[in-house]
Amino acid sequence: MSTLLRRTGQLARLTRSNCTAASRAPFTLRRRAPIPQCLYAQQRTRRFATQPPEEPKDKKQHGEKQVAGKDSPAEAQKDAKAGEHEAKAPEANMSKLTADEEKMLDQLISFVSMGVPKGQQKALQSAVEDIKRTGIPPELRAEMDKLERGEKLDLATVAKISRLTTNMARKTAEQWRSMDEPPRPDQPQQKAGAHDPGPQSREKGEKGGAGGPGGPGGPTSFNLDMNTALISTFLAWITYRMFVPSENTKEITWQEFRTTFLDKGLVEKVVILNGNKAKVHLHREAVASMYPDSPSVNQNFYYYFTIGSVEAFERKMDAAQFELGIPSSERIPVAYSNEISWFGTFLSFGPTILLLGSLFYFTRRAGGGGGGGSSGIFGMGKSRAKKFNHETDVKVKFSDVAGMDEAKQEIMEFVSFLKDPTRFQKLGAKIPRGAVLSGPPGTGKTLLAKATAGESGVPFFSVSGSEFVEMFVGVGASRVRDLFANARKSTPCIIFIDEIDAIGRSRSKNGNFGGGNDEREATLNQILTEMDGFNTTEQVVVLAGTNRPDVLDKALMRPGRFDRHINIDKPTMDGRAQIFGVHLKKIITKVDMEFLKGRLAALTPGFSGADIANCVNEAALIAARHNAETVTMVHFEQAIERVIGGLEKKSLVLKPEEKKTVAYHEAGHAICGWYFKYADPLLKVSIIPRGQGALGYAQYLPNGDTYLMNVNQLMDRMAMTLGGRVSEELHFETVTSGASDDFRKVTQMATAMVSKWGMSKKIGYIYFEDDSGQQLQKPFSEETARNIDSEVKRIVDEAYQQCKDLLTEKKHEVGLVAEELLRKEMLGREDMIRLLGPRPFEDPQDFHKYFSGEFGKAPGLMGPGDGGETGVKGPLVPPAPATFGVHEGGAR
Repeated sequence: MSTLLRRTGQLARLTRSNCTAASRAPFTLRRRAPIPQCLYAQQRTRRFATQPPEEPKDKKQHGEKQVAGKDSPAEAQKDAKAGEHEAKAPEANMSKLTADEEKMLDQLISFVSMGVPKGQQKALQSAVEDIKRTGIPPELRAEMDKLERGEKLDLATVAKISRLTTNMARKTAEQWRSMDEPPRPDQPQQKAGAHDPGPQSREKGEKGGAGGPGGPGGPTSFNLDMNTALISTFLAWITYRMFVPSENTKEITWQEFRTTFLDKGLVEKVVILNGNKAKVHLHREAVASMYPDSPSVNQNFYYYFTIGSVEAFERKMDAAQFELGIPSSERIPVAYSNEISWFGTFLSFGPTILLLGSLFYFTRRAGGGGGGGSSGIFGMGKSRAKKFNHETDVKVKFSDVAGMDEAKQEIMEFVSFLKDPTRFQKLGAKIPRGAVLSGPPGTGKTLLAKATAGESGVPFFSVSGSEFVEMFVGVGASRVRDLFANARKSTPCIIFIDEIDAIGRSRSKNGNFGGGNDEREATLNQILTEMDGFNTTEQVVVLAGTNRPDVLDKALMRPGRFDRHINIDKPTMDGRAQIFGVHLKKIITKVDMEFLKGRLAALTPGFSGADIANCVNEAALIAARHNAETVTMVHFEQAIERVIGGLEKKSLVLKPEEKKTVAYHEAGHAICGWYFKYADPLLKVSIIPRGQGALGYAQYLPNGDTYLMNVNQLMDRMAMTLGGRVSEELHFETVTSGASDDFRKVTQMATAMVSKWGMSKKIGYIYFEDDSGQQLQKPFSEETARNIDSEVKRIVDEAYQQCKDLLTEKKHEVGLVAEELLRKEMLGREDMIRLLGPRPFEDPQDFHKYFSGEFGKAPGLMGPGDGGETGVKGPLVPPAPATFGVHEGGAR
C-alpha cells in the first residue's frame, strides 16, 4: 500500500509539474541554461525518486574511452556515439507499434506540436520516428494490451506506464545529447555512474556568480522540449482512454435479447448493474461464426437493456430458459454489480465545487475586479452608463430627425451652449440644468437623444432608469454618484436617462412608493441632490425621456433640475411627410417623391415616427416578397393596411350565413359614412378576415388633423359607428355579437361628452376624471351618477335613431353594397361611386389633392380598371389610419 501511495504521489507531482511548465512556456523569457534541456525529464525523474541510483559495479564500462586517432576525448566521444546512434538497430525484445497506434501517435504529436516552438518541432518529429523504428518496451506493450481488452487501470498501473514512458524519454534524450550537446571544454565531464547533485545544487551553483544568467533576479528558464511533450502526450492519451468511454455499447430490448442471443445459445452470462440495467456477455467465438460482421465480435463490445426490477427480470429469465428446455444446472449465470459513473461522481461533488467556485469568483471581484473607490461591494455600485463618442459611436444626426421641429430646436439650443458657451454667458444667460422629453411611445424621444449625442461634440452618457436599481441595498444611489462623478471629469458633457419614470415616480404621503427605506426612493433622492448641486461652470446637462410625465415627482420636475419640459407629440401631416422623406431615402421607387410623401402622410393620420418607419420597411419587404424591382404605391398601401388591420387570415373560411351577416354589417357602416355630412369619406370596405378576431372592416380618410370636434361631428361619428348593428336589425331576424367593439367606442364618446366636454345641459359644465381604478369612491353623488347614466343613454339613443332613420331610407342601397361585397369581398371608392353615385358632400382638401387625380397618374398607381405592376384589375384602394374610422365586424 505504501508503494502504491508513493507512486500515486509521484505521478501527481510529475503531472502537475508538466502541466504548469507547459502552460507557462509561451509567456516566459527564454535563455540558454547551463544544463542541457534534453536532461529536464531525467532531472524530474531523479528529483522524485524514492532511492538514490546505485553505483555501477564496473565504472570502466561507462568510462571515457578515447577513440584512436582523435586528439581530444570530446571529439572521440562524439564520433563514437554518433556512429553508435547510426548503427543502432531495433532491439530484439522491443515491440513494434501497429499501424493504428502509429496513426494515433501522429495525431497526438500534431496536436502537441502547436504548443512547441518551431525550433524544437523538428527534434520532436525525429524522436517520434525513433520510437516508431525501435518500438516500445514489452512491459508497456503488455499494459496497452490490457487497455485494449477493456480492463480498468488502477493508479499503480498508470504510475508504471508513466515510469516506462519516462525511461523511453530519458534514453532518447541521451542519444540526442550525445549528438547535439558535446561536453563544454571549460567544464570537467561527469564520469558515468556519478550521482547527479540534483536541481537544488545546480540552482545554488548558478546563483553563485553575480551578473550571470542565473544570478539574482534572473528569470526562470523553461522550454517545452520534446521529452516533456512525449510524456504529456502519453499521459493525455491514457487519461483520455480511462475517462472517455468509446463506442463499445449498444442498447437493445428484451425481445431482441431473447430472439437474437438467448434462443440461439450465444449468452455466456448476464450482469445486473445497479438493479436497473442488464449487461449481456456473449460467447465471442460463437458470435463470430454466426454473425461475423457484428460489432459484438469485439471483446470490448457489450449489449445492454433496461429492466424494471430484479425480481421481474429473474422470473422472465427462468421462464425463457424453461421454455428453451435448459436444465437448472446449465442455466445462464446472473451476477449483480454496483457501478458509479464518473458523471454521477461529478454530480455528487458538483454543488460543493460550484459553491466554492462562486465564492472564489465573487471574492476576486470584490478584491480587485471593481476598481475600488465608489464601486462598493462586488463592484455592483459602478455606474452602468455607456459613454459615446460622437465621432465614432453615434451616426445619427439632426438631419435624420424630422417631424418635431420645436423639440429639435429646444435640444439644439443645449448643443449650441455646450459648443459656444461664451455667446450666452456674455449676455448673462445660463444654461438650463436639464430637460425632460415626454410623449407617446414611438415619437422619437430616444432618436432625438441619439442625434444630440451625434452632433453635440461632447461626451454623451446614456443609461436606462431601470439600470440603477438592483437586488442590493444602496446600489442605485451609488451608481448615481458614480455616474455624475464620471460626468464631472468629462465636462462639458450630456447625461441621458431613458425611461426615468422607473426611478423618478412621485413619492406618496402614505408610503405607497415603498416607504422611507425603498431603494428607488433613495436613488431618486440621490438624483435630486446631484442635479441640485450643479453650477454653470460644470457644464453638465441632464436629459431624460419618459412616456409618463404625470407620475414623476414634483421635486424632480421643478426649475433648477429639469427646467424644460419638452413634449413630443405625434406628428402632424407635414411632420409625417418629413418623416416619410427621411425613411424613403433608402427605398428604390419610381413614384414621384413629393406626391408619394404627401399621399402616404394623408393615409396615415395618428401614426408615430416608429409606425411610419415600420410601414416603409413593410413595403420594402412586400416588394421583395413579390420579386419586384421597385417599391410601388400598391406595396406602400398594402404595408399600411398590414400595420393597421393586421395580417389577412386566408385560412379562416366563414360559413355562408356568417359571411352574409358580415357583408350587411360592413355595408351599414359604408352607407352611413357615405351619406352623413360630418362622417369621414370612405376609402375601402372589406369582408376579408384580418387581425385578431376582425371578420370585416371599413376604412375612412379623416378630414385632416382634427383637434376640435363639435356636437354634430360627434353625433355623426356615433351614428356611423352604430351602422353595423342597425343594418343587422333591418335585414335579419336576429343580431350577432359582432358590434361589441362598436358599442365600446360609442359609450366612450357619449360618456366623454357628458362628464368631460360639458355637452349635456342636464349635467352642466362639470368635469369628472375617469379615475375609478384609483379611487375607492366616486367624486360625485349617486344622484349625479344616475343623471350621467341617463344622459349617456340619451345621447346613444339619439345617435341610434339617427342611424336607423338613414338606413331605413337607404335600405335598398345597403342591399346593393352588401351583395357587391359578397361577390368581390372588397370595395373601393370607385365601386361606391358606381353603385351610389357621387358623395353628396364636398371632399376634404387633402382627399381631393391626393385621391382625385390632380397630380396625374404616377408610376405604380392604379386607377380604375388598371392593373398596375401587380396585374390586379380594379380601383385604387388606399387604407385609412387605425385611430380614425376603422370599424371591425365579427365576434370579439
